[in-house]
Amino acid sequence: MDPVRNPFAPGAGQRPPELAGRDREVDAFEIVLERVARGRPERSLVLTGLRGVGKTVLLGELRSMAMRAGWGAGKIEARPDADLRRPLSAALHRAIRDLAVRHRAPERVDEVLGVLKAFALRSAPDGAKLRDRWQPGIDVPVKNGRADSGDIEIDLVELFTDVAELAADVGTGAALLIDEMQDLRADDVSALCAACHELSQSRAPLVVVGAGLPHLPAVLSASKSYSERLFKYVRIGQLDRADADFALLAPAEREDATFDADALDALYEASGGYPYFVQAYGKAAWDAAVRSPISAADVKMAAPDAEAELAVGFFGSRYERATPAEREYLRAMAELADGRDEPVGTAGIAEHLARRASSLSPARDSLLKKGLVFSAQRGQIAFTVPHFGRYLLAQP
Repeated sequence: MDPVRNPFAPGAGQRPPELAGRDREVDAFEIVLERVARGRPERSLVLTGLRGVGKTVLLGELRSMAMRAGWGAGKIEARPDADLRRPLSAALHRAIRDLAVRHRAPERVDEVLGVLKAFALRSAPDGAKLRDRWQPGIDVPVKNGRADSGDIEIDLVELFTDVAELAADVGTGAALLIDEMQDLRADDVSALCAACHELSQSRAPLVVVGAGLPHLPAVLSASKSYSERLFKYVRIGQLDRADADFALLAPAEREDATFDADALDALYEASGGYPYFVQAYGKAAWDAAVRSPISAADVKMAAPDAEAELAVGFFGSRYERATPAEREYLRAMAELADGRDEPVGTAGIAEHLARRASSLSPARDSLLKKGLVFSAQRGQIAFTVPHFGRYLLAQP
């Protein structure tokens, strides 16, 4: 098959495999957009799932939907221990510019931008020299006295309120999309929850859409006890067989090609239905095949190439971030689960390594912070990356 026309190469498809099987989430967000814009009560949204299930791609699609509906929409990716004000300011600046196109009062837009600029400038520590202060690139005068107290919780409530009111002026709403939400600092999570609570009370047309690892709901709950009332939690998992087949067949048919039934069987077994793997194995099978339909023999021939690419770009890049002590912990997890994607007990890991549980705490805590594992429930730990245990057992 022509590798130049490979529909499974990154960015090649109009609707990538990661979005196959996500119609329920897309339809639900369509309702959220309509309800919020009409002043009806609606919760913000949190998407959770393992790596490789397409959360980031889905988040991008939801942002596009908001923009097509005339909303202002901005997206950020949270980073561990990073200040929230800078990326949040850039995201809301984009959202305000989206709304400004439809707003009939430029001075009103400038007023909100002035508040945003005041919020952004508070990212500099007190006493910082002028040359060390970050300039947000907002070309309006600062509007002091609002969203600039330095208390992130107070400031977010005021800023979100002003942006929401601007959106209400044009009969739409504003959306803030946050990827890797579990990496936000505790104070910032608390502030976001407080702001969402305030907005829900006033029915202001601004929603937060977060995406993160499976333990994100626990992070939010630990921050504010009422967080479960603020967000609608949606678990994003692997595709079922019908959706995985569709993710392969639909792009191929646009190129006048197809897969036979045995090839689809082999691809589902190899990928486990995880969208990232579906795309990786589909791309490799396309490159290996010489004609349509793509067969199970083509899949078998291509599998080593797909696995080699995953070993470097998906598994290896994460494994390289681990220290020797952390790798020992990861290996023990893989051995106890026999390479399966399931949680194991932390006490069992200590017993397996013949170590005291307390001596393993630093490695476990560091792996949690790096996002390589998550606490499935108290006393248990699991990989955030599907098939990671299988990969580890294949290493020397």
